[in-house]
Amino acid sequence: MTQGDKMATSEAEIETLVRTFYGRIREDEMLGPVFARAIGEDWEPHLLKMMDFWSSVMLTTGRYHGRPMPAHMRLKDVTPAHFDRWLTLFGQTVDEVCAAEAAPAFKERAHRIAGSLQLGMFFNPATAEGRARAAD
Repeated sequence: MTQGDKMATSEAEIETLVRTFYGRIREDEMLGPVFARAIGEDWEPHLLKMMDFWSSVMLTTGRYHGRPMPAHMRLKDVTPAHFDRWLTLFGQTVDEVCAAEAAPAFKERAHRIAGSLQLGMFFNPATAEGRARAAD
């Protein structure tokens, strides 16, 4: 699955994944409007940033220097259901465009990243404390 310490993927595969995936996002009834409001008309800067992001995640290139949490925290209309839909579309796209040996790693990292973003966006200490007490 790995080539040395890097995943079995390439910059070309990452670009194909990002462009295909965000093409689907734009057409998605649930996610399209959210992304359109956040990105506007010119998607190319976002696509290039996402290519840098996935290159850093999968190939450890260090090209991505953004701060995803603050960017996502500004999206007040996003719910956990949006993350579920994003992960579904991402997984489908990965299965279609990525090599079989790279697909599981892309999906695993996407789930971890989505979980982290959701924790930052939706974690409610009061609710978590209540659940912890109920489990005792």
